[in-house]
Amino acid sequence: MTAWAILTIYCVTIASVTTMLCARPFWHLLQLESYQLPGYGRALRRVGWREWFSGALLAMTNLLLIGALFWSAFSGMILFVAWATLIDFAVAVFVYMRLRRRPTKKKLVITPRLARLLWATLLVCVLGSLAAYIVHYMLALLWPLLTPAWVALAAWLVQPLEARVNKGFFQDAQRVLRGRPELIRIGITGSYGKTSVKFMLATLLGERFHVLTTPGSFNTPMGLARVIREQLAPEHQVFIAEMGARHVGDIRELCELVSPAIGLLTSVGPQHLETMGTIERVTETKYELIQSLPRDGAAFFGRNNEICERLYHRCPLSEKRLAGERLRAEDVEVGPFGSRFALADGQGRRVLCQTKLLGAHNIDNLLLCAEAALHLGLTLEEMAAGIAKLQPVEHRLQLLDTGNGVIVIDDAFNSNPAGAKSALDVLRGFTTGRRIVITPGMVELGPQQDALNETFGRQMADSADIAILIGKRRAEPIIRGLEKGGFDPSNLHVVSTLDESTALLATLARPGDAVLYENDLPENYAE
Repeated sequence: MTAWAILTIYCVTIASVTTMLCARPFWHLLQLESYQLPGYGRALRRVGWREWFSGALLAMTNLLLIGALFWSAFSGMILFVAWATLIDFAVAVFVYMRLRRRPTKKKLVITPRLARLLWATLLVCVLGSLAAYIVHYMLALLWPLLTPAWVALAAWLVQPLEARVNKGFFQDAQRVLRGRPELIRIGITGSYGKTSVKFMLATLLGERFHVLTTPGSFNTPMGLARVIREQLAPEHQVFIAEMGARHVGDIRELCELVSPAIGLLTSVGPQHLETMGTIERVTETKYELIQSLPRDGAAFFGRNNEICERLYHRCPLSEKRLAGERLRAEDVEVGPFGSRFALADGQGRRVLCQTKLLGAHNIDNLLLCAEAALHLGLTLEEMAAGIAKLQPVEHRLQLLDTGNGVIVIDDAFNSNPAGAKSALDVLRGFTTGRRIVITPGMVELGPQQDALNETFGRQMADSADIAILIGKRRAEPIIRGLEKGGFDPSNLHVVSTLDESTALLATLARPGDAVLYENDLPENYAE
């Protein structure tokens, strides 16, 4: 083997290994963005500069290594090359271990799809660094500098394969459902509230049927396909599918999979505007569920939402209902204990209901579920029994007992204008101590984001005594809103991370205080 061939293999190996070792955070960003390249690009613009440092460090050590290589060639100290190589790899492994051990809110999950991406990244590294070496050996050793681009290229290259794999899973799930024509299929979508409504409806219907529902926030084609293929059993009589959307056509694709006969539209509002663009596109995307229902299907719409009520009147189905149309909540009491009310059908029949769920908005959600349950034949007594069994969904106005007298309201899963306002309304009901809000604000709201966060700040001024904002840039519009709401600036604190907010809270909170965690951004939105 010639010296040139040995040097080529040596440099390509160094470039490929060091690039792969600093690629982990970029795989993570891509996974957090559901492997969507446009979202990955936006995440890089927000946080990628912090991750680029690792590649820069490894590129620098690579250059030092090649310098050592040439020096040893002239001096005859070949052993020095081995030591320089070991040092280079030691730095690379150190960088990798630091990246791997760094605390994250949502960890990188090794899935078959990620494994394919890893192999594709390795192929890009080897072939790309070889091509760069042919141009000039220095270019190959600088390969780690452009790690985010190589990860994006690898993701683009595997897209046809991923589409083929996904199509196979999709068609297999469709085949499973075709074999169950008697299965009652329900689709639920909305800008907010769909996960809570899904679990509410599943609990109510569980009083009469064997129900399968998607776990957590499984609301994508592959998430639904996996549940159908792995969990749908002969005893299940009802399948409830949560349907999420970040792009126009997403709901239509989910309906092609599930073919729902019943659809629930919880709400329509300004969410995912970063990808949707306008509220009109959000509206049409959510309405795809109603358009996909058969002529003899049934559609149910959330009340107290102007767009939902407009879509209700637009719906051509004969079986369509607004929440609260046939069943009403009377004698309503809401507070830190949850809510109590009487469920009445307008014909003199009523039943007392009590739930641990916080917030008046959850009664609206329950009425939406009750309309669907009534359509499927449940009695008021069965509904009341189901309502009594309801438990808060994790990170959605979940009341936590800290054991030290401080009450924590965990609404950290996501945040949108309507949901944030409802959470602040709940906080206002806690009056035994001071009311504290910890939040990074709202994201994915497109051009309206600053204005909506400013409104959020004004609402916060009416509900909170202390505000802890996370992220200095994101805090600016919230601070403007707080100022306009007359909030005491001495009770306003701005920190950089969630960990800093936790440390600050430990110095501020005292028994009897209520703390609302509103939204908890993943790493792809960190400043």
